[in-house]
Amino acid sequence: MGRTFGRVDKWSAFWSSVIREIDKLGMGSIVIVSIISVFIGAVISIQLAVQIDSPLIPKFTIGFGTRDTVILEFSSTVIGLILAGKVGSNIGSEIGSMRVSEQIDALEIMGVNSANYLILPKIVAALIINPILTLMSMILGILGGYIACISSGLLDSDTFIFGAQYYFKPWHLYYSLIKSIVFAFIITSISCYKGYYVEGGSEEVGKASTKAVVNSSISILFWNLILTVLLLL
Repeated sequence: MGRTFGRVDKWSAFWSSVIREIDKLGMGSIVIVSIISVFIGAVISIQLAVQIDSPLIPKFTIGFGTRDTVILEFSSTVIGLILAGKVGSNIGSEIGSMRVSEQIDALEIMGVNSANYLILPKIVAALIINPILTLMSMILGILGGYIACISSGLLDSDTFIFGAQYYFKPWHLYYSLIKSIVFAFIITSISCYKGYYVEGGSEEVGKASTKAVVNSSISILFWNLILTVLLLL
């Protein structure tokens, strides 16, 4: 981390790398995040509608529960785990391949801080794009729940919208975005570390990629608990 956050030699080249990484890490994840968000939001709303069958519980709690579930947990934690599998494995294998093919050694010989040159743009790009993906997931998750309830006849439009707006706490949104930033740093830093220090050949690169995904996922779950205790209690 000390070498990664060292002085940047050429800022123009650095920001060009950040933009490329945003396109690679973020834009390439939009489709899978969108699909998963819509379907999970639909499943959450249907499950809530099935469970809330008491006449004593107002129907608008379906929209209320869908909104809070998507914002508080799904859009930050679950999307973080998905990105750990997709983005983490790509980063680990990319940097690992550069290590075993001696490209990183060549950068060091030329006097380039390879950790700063290769890793810092990925971390900055993830810190920028991950909260945006999280916000998009929130919107699509709630929209998926709305579509599922309306199309299945479980709830009318006005009731779901009222529930989705009812007693909204802005801090829940900030809490989720804070988690997404922390998870972005966890995914990129662990995956880059596993790839940067891989030794051997292509088989070791594959193992490093797997370890990157596993360690990132476990760290996300651990810090999810820590952040929840610190920010919500």
